[in-house]
Amino acid sequence: MAMIAAGKRKSSPTRLLVTAWLPVLAWMGLIYFLSAQPDLPHPEGSVLDLVLSSAAHVAMFAILGFLAMRAFGKSRRGWLAALFLAVVYAILDEVHQAFVPGRTPDPWDVVCDVAGALLAVWAWSRLPIRWKRRLTP
Repeated sequence: MAMIAAGKRKSSPTRLLVTAWLPVLAWMGLIYFLSAQPDLPHPEGSVLDLVLSSAAHVAMFAILGFLAMRAFGKSRRGWLAALFLAVVYAILDEVHQAFVPGRTPDPWDVVCDVAGALLAVWAWSRLPIRWKRRLTP
């Protein structure tokens, strides 16, 4: 196998697709699957429902933002692309819910999704460089 100066294997396009983009697509698929459910278990009509739902949206899209940053790369342009992907997917997720019986689109969910993606970008920018090298495919 060809080695590069840093001691890592050279990434083939197939390997890059699998290690970088497959996790992004799988996570987006999970979000889509959960959005397609007519009703997810939750404590109805309470403040706890809003808090748990908001936290779930932040967490799901923080993970999506993180995975997208891994795939797009370490540059600022990569961060912007990851953020853009997460924001567009958040909006499409709410549009999708408009067509699912029992679900309704909610702008607050988009706000929480964007907050999660921003949290991922912020956290990535704070990681030490050696960790970023290990996490990037």
